[in-house]
Amino acid sequence: MTGKVLVIVLLLCGAAAGAAMYYLQVYGFYYEVTATPGQDVALVPLGGGTPQPIAYDGFRAIDADSSPIRYRACFTTDLTLDALSAGYEPAEAPEPLTAPAWFDCYDATAIAAALKAGTARAYLAAKNIHYGVDRIVTVAEDGRGHVWHTLNNCGQKAYDGTVVGEECPPRPEN
Repeated sequence: MTGKVLVIVLLLCGAAAGAAMYYLQVYGFYYEVTATPGQDVALVPLGGGTPQPIAYDGFRAIDADSSPIRYRACFTTDLTLDALSAGYEPAEAPEPLTAPAWFDCYDATAIAAALKAGTARAYLAAKNIHYGVDRIVTVAEDGRGHVWHTLNNCGQKAYDGTVVGEECPPRPEN
């Protein structure tokens, strides 16, 4: 009888731990980002420099303090792809990261398909927004835009343990 009780207790503890881990990964660490009108969507001009805000509407974003690459945002804009491409720095090899399913305005698979088909373009929004992390903005032909954070070359080196090198900025002190 004691063995059965012990097995039941272990199974219940395992199920509770699994449910808690799932909740924390999908819901627990995320929070809605408070919009700052005129500052939430900015792009780096051609040739570099300080990111410049662009006109947008309908901004929604989520973030998590547990990782610098959990930021995701959605917005709409009236700017055309040609106007954006004429004035802002393109992003190199953009790969949209997935978002929780409950954040329904952001679909990484659809964004990647639009980039591949040429119906959307990606731009650099900020370099090293966190150490080794860049902010990328995509805009589709229909004006829908998406934002995410991705590791840049320095971030990939820093987080996989290889030597960072002189081309990367110094790591911030904790």
